[in-house]
Amino acid sequence: MPEAEAMKLLAAGLAAGLGMLGPGIGIGILGAGAMNALGRNPEARGAILTNMILAIAFAEALGIYALIVAIILAMVA
Repeated sequence: MPEAEAMKLLAAGLAAGLGMLGPGIGIGILGAGAMNALGRNPEARGAILTNMILAIAFAEALGIYALIVAIILAMVA
Protein backbone atom coordinates (compact mmCIF):
# COMPACT_ATOMS: atom_id res chain seq x y z
CA MET A 1 0.00 0.00 0.00
CA PRO A 2 2.93 2.47 0.26
CA GLU A 3 2.88 2.83 -3.55
CA ALA A 4 -0.67 4.18 -3.42
CA GLU A 5 0.30 6.73 -0.77
CA ALA A 6 3.30 7.81 -2.84
CA MET A 7 1.18 8.21 -5.97
CA LYS A 8 -1.40 10.21 -4.03
CA LEU A 9 1.25 12.62 -2.75
CA LEU A 10 2.87 12.84 -6.18
CA ALA A 11 -0.48 13.75 -7.72
CA ALA A 12 -1.06 16.41 -5.05
CA GLY A 13 2.40 17.89 -5.64
CA LEU A 14 1.95 17.95 -9.40
CA ALA A 15 -1.51 19.51 -9.09
CA ALA A 16 -0.20 22.27 -6.83
CA GLY A 17 3.00 22.91 -8.77
CA LEU A 18 1.54 22.94 -12.27
CA GLY A 19 -1.65 24.62 -11.12
CA MET A 20 0.25 27.54 -9.62
CA LEU A 21 2.73 27.89 -12.46
CA GLY A 22 0.25 29.54 -14.83
CA PRO A 23 -1.06 32.15 -12.38
CA GLY A 24 2.49 33.00 -11.34
CA ILE A 25 3.54 33.64 -14.92
CA GLY A 26 0.30 35.50 -15.62
CA ILE A 27 0.73 37.81 -12.64
CA GLY A 28 4.26 38.60 -13.76
CA ILE A 29 3.07 39.45 -17.27
CA LEU A 30 0.24 41.57 -15.85
CA GLY A 31 2.64 43.52 -13.65
CA ALA A 32 5.05 44.11 -16.52
CA GLY A 33 2.23 45.25 -18.78
CA ALA A 34 0.91 47.64 -16.15
CA MET A 35 4.34 49.16 -15.57
CA ASN A 36 4.79 49.57 -19.33
CA ALA A 37 1.38 51.25 -19.60
CA LEU A 38 2.16 53.57 -16.69
CA GLY A 39 5.43 54.53 -18.31
CA ARG A 40 3.64 55.45 -21.52
CA ASN A 41 0.64 57.21 -19.95
CA PRO A 42 1.11 58.20 -16.29
CA GLU A 43 -2.16 60.17 -16.26
CA ALA A 44 -4.15 56.93 -16.58
CA ARG A 45 -2.75 55.55 -13.30
CA GLY A 46 -6.14 55.02 -11.63
CA ALA A 47 -7.72 52.99 -14.43
CA ILE A 48 -4.56 50.96 -15.04
CA LEU A 49 -4.12 50.16 -11.34
CA THR A 50 -7.76 49.16 -10.90
CA ASN A 51 -7.75 46.85 -13.91
CA MET A 52 -4.39 45.36 -12.92
CA ILE A 53 -5.53 44.54 -9.38
CA LEU A 54 -8.75 42.98 -10.68
CA ALA A 55 -6.89 40.81 -13.20
CA ILE A 56 -4.34 39.74 -10.58
CA ALA A 57 -7.16 38.72 -8.23
CA PHE A 58 -8.68 36.50 -10.93
CA ALA A 59 -5.29 34.92 -11.69
CA GLU A 60 -4.63 34.38 -7.99
CA ALA A 61 -7.99 32.64 -7.62
CA LEU A 62 -6.85 30.01 -10.12
CA GLY A 63 -3.79 29.32 -7.97
CA ILE A 64 -5.99 28.97 -4.89
CA TYR A 65 -8.22 26.50 -6.74
CA ALA A 66 -5.14 24.44 -7.60
CA LEU A 67 -4.10 24.48 -3.93
CA ILE A 68 -7.55 23.28 -2.86
CA VAL A 69 -7.46 20.44 -5.40
CA ALA A 70 -3.99 19.45 -4.16
CA ILE A 71 -5.19 19.39 -0.55
CA ILE A 72 -8.19 17.26 -1.51
CA LEU A 73 -5.93 14.86 -3.42
CA ALA A 74 -3.59 14.56 -0.45
CA MET A 75 -6.40 13.94 2.04
CA VAL A 76 -8.45 11.43 0.07
CA ALA A 77 -8.34 7.90 1.41
